[in-house]
Amino acid sequence: MIVLQVLLFIVAGAVVFILARGLFGLARGADPAHSNAMMRWRIKLQALALVLLFLLFVFSSDA
Repeated sequence: MIVLQVLLFIVAGAVVFILARGLFGLARGADPAHSNAMMRWRIKLQALALVLLFLLFVFSSDA
């Protein structure tokens, strides 16, 4: 279970990093296609984080 917690924190950190990189790139006037690609990666990482969170809840239940 500790592995899932560590993976969840890593993925959550990656989501924040990708979000910041995409937003700063867009604000800086970088290529919009690059910012769009960053946002697509963010969505994929958020989905992975939700799956990990679900698994963490399932494996930590006492039922």
